[in-house]
Amino acid sequence: MTTSVITPEEIIKKGTVVFKKTELMTNNTLSYCPGCGHGVAHRLVMEVIEEMGIGEETIGVAPVGCSVLAYDFMNVDMQQAAHGRAPAVATGIKRVYPEKYVFTYQGDGDLAAIGTSETIHACNRGENIVIIFINNGIYGMTGGQMAPTTLAGMKSSTSPYGRSIPTMGYPIKMTELVAHLPGVAYATRQAVHEAKYVRKAKKAIQKAFENQRDLKGTSIVEIVSNCNSGWKMTPVDANKWLEENMLPYFPLGDIKK
Repeated sequence: MTTSVITPEEIIKKGTVVFKKTELMTNNTLSYCPGCGHGVAHRLVMEVIEEMGIGEETIGVAPVGCSVLAYDFMNVDMQQAAHGRAPAVATGIKRVYPEKYVFTYQGDGDLAAIGTSETIHACNRGENIVIIFINNGIYGMTGGQMAPTTLAGMKSSTSPYGRSIPTMGYPIKMTELVAHLPGVAYATRQAVHEAKYVRKAKKAIQKAFENQRDLKGTSIVEIVSNCNSGWKMTPVDANKWLEENMLPYFPLGDIKK
């Protein structure tokens, strides 16, 4: 028995659609560092919104940091928030327009540092929003400073000898922290550095938006990502370092359903 193999040329000739860019991503060239996970995370959020048919009913909120660039690439209504204040802004939008789908897109330095209060209180109130939380363990845009999620011993521009637990404290597990709050309907941690993780991350994002549709309360989807520029590594080495160091401390999977 012989198995026929279809070549890329034949696929193109037959007009078979293998992959199509979501209409909810703009045609702007991504300006993130090569190898960064933000682009994949953007695409997943926009794909879910498009597939649910809610593009015209969605409002995104992104604050300061690498996430602020989302406005250039996400083709839905967007609102900027001050650093760390995205959950508070999303709360206001959702209460004025309860029929809209509202999500925040935030980094770890934003959500887990200057925005800790807004994050915890929005979750505690059970605001019916989706929080997309990109955790790369460092301040990516502003020079690679230590973040609340920086691992013990991990070097950064403000911890050149590595994070010291006695003086700098432990890395914060924000998703576990808010998962204990009764207002949180869904808390999960995913990744996007390999195809098998990308598929699971998309399912988690879809679940979060479905929860908002069903009025279940706050859903938070943490995505552990790399920052090869901030980590001073090649993209390949950064992905390997993420697997060997980030994931043991920030394990993937659902924390609360």
